[in-house]
Amino acid sequence: MLVLVAVLLAALAAAPGPAPATAATNPALGDWTAWNHDPRGSRHNPHERRITPKTVKNLKLAWAFVFPNHTGATASQPARVGDTLYVGGPDSRFYALDARTGATRWVFDLRPHAGEVAPPEGHLFAKNPVRDGPAVAGDKVFFGDSRGNIFALNRHTGRLAWMTEIDDHPNALITGSPVHHRGKVYVGVSSYEYSVAGDDSYPCCTFSGKMVALDARTGEIDWTYRTMPPVRRDGTWPNGTPKYAPSGGSVWSTPAIDARTDTIYFGTGNNYSGTEGRSDSIVALDLRTGRERWVRQMTHPDTWTVRCLIPLPPGGSCPGLGDELQDEMDHDVGSPLLFTSRGRTLVGITQKSGIYHVLDARTGEIVWQTQLSIPAHNEPWRGIEWGASYDGHQLYVATWRASPGTLFALDPDTGEINWRSPLPADACETGGAADPIEIDPPPDPARCILGNISAVTSTPGLVYEGGEDGKMRIYSARTGETLWVYDAVRMYTGVNGLSGPGGSISGNGGAVVSHGMLYVNAGYQLTMGIPGHVLLAFKP
Repeated sequence: MLVLVAVLLAALAAAPGPAPATAATNPALGDWTAWNHDPRGSRHNPHERRITPKTVKNLKLAWAFVFPNHTGATASQPARVGDTLYVGGPDSRFYALDARTGATRWVFDLRPHAGEVAPPEGHLFAKNPVRDGPAVAGDKVFFGDSRGNIFALNRHTGRLAWMTEIDDHPNALITGSPVHHRGKVYVGVSSYEYSVAGDDSYPCCTFSGKMVALDARTGEIDWTYRTMPPVRRDGTWPNGTPKYAPSGGSVWSTPAIDARTDTIYFGTGNNYSGTEGRSDSIVALDLRTGRERWVRQMTHPDTWTVRCLIPLPPGGSCPGLGDELQDEMDHDVGSPLLFTSRGRTLVGITQKSGIYHVLDARTGEIVWQTQLSIPAHNEPWRGIEWGASYDGHQLYVATWRASPGTLFALDPDTGEINWRSPLPADACETGGAADPIEIDPPPDPARCILGNISAVTSTPGLVYEGGEDGKMRIYSARTGETLWVYDAVRMYTGVNGLSGPGGSISGNGGAVVSHGMLYVNAGYQLTMGIPGHVLLAFKP
């Protein structure tokens, strides 16, 4: 009998059982695993308990990580899972850091896998930077690069699991961050063809925005949705350069997912040429097939490239509404989030027109719209650039260069403004913004703008927003009062042994608040702004 019992116990011990609940399969409460924080896009961490309205005044710099000196945008919003922070660099590398100390755990170099190609002369992008934020799921971390590739790495070792080219256009890049859901990875494709088209001899334009679904295990493409019909030759530009259309409709922001209805939502950018396609639109697709459920175009027509900003020789043309520069728009639709109001699921979404839109998530019917800023001639960036946040009580939305940029709290039921907090009038005349550190060689002269460039983040009682003046600010969610300010425009010696400056708080993402720490990138020069290349971590 004892022998039989021993045999049975040995058999039970050898039998496979359920995997232990680890951070790899079950992220801990308080982790920040992706750009949106959650698939619905809230950018709100409800589990943060250490950084509170009472303790926020005690926040101090814990460490700085200085990336190698690359000009342009230090823009990859980090993700934190357990005690590890994952972040892409402007130096064509991807990093895993100790979240508490900043010590390097492993580094993955993209260049041997994706190649290294110099950017167009004078362009802000480095050779192959990682500008999007990573998404961590299971034992993998997913991110894109500036050449149209998506990577999956083993998150423990940094070893490449797979790499998939999801767009072979020479100007394709990934700026919106991937979202992982039920074994699939969803990510949009953007392009800097709008900038290359500033060369009047360029045969503008041929790119189409995309939303792509991939198998998270293998990297195989499941489906692709194009925002533009097939491009065709469409005559010539005034100087005789071949013209192609339609083009544009880039998907440069991060999608949101409704798991109950298997629907993915995202915004699209303007046309580069022509007027066809799903430009400046909110798009809802079936997650399983990529088929349209509904599309609502918010602005039409809106055909724009940097030709609309740069004075050109005779024969040049803005591809919008003629040769005059007075009609440019660039009213891209950006990042969505899902929330519930009065029993109905709604999707809120930002637009560079300065309007925050809220629609019925099932039908696309407009529920309410609130104009927060009005773009001016030659200044399309007065609107709303990156994402908003929702804490279950209010929506938090920030305008960019809106003279000045302003943070708003909106009533989710009606769109009424509960409070507004504009940037101080002297923000560019105080601290490091008044005398920014020179980077050699500078991409452009540093220029401070009264703008809120970052996506908004919230935790219970607090709202986080970074400015182009290089100051990171934390506000009271109840009143909009500024509770904490940190000036990032200064020199740093990183825990990795490098030295370098901080600059404008980065766009492409915003603050990450996880397990009692605040993480933010400083250094973002996009047409204007203060360059830099540091990742900063704070704790009370």
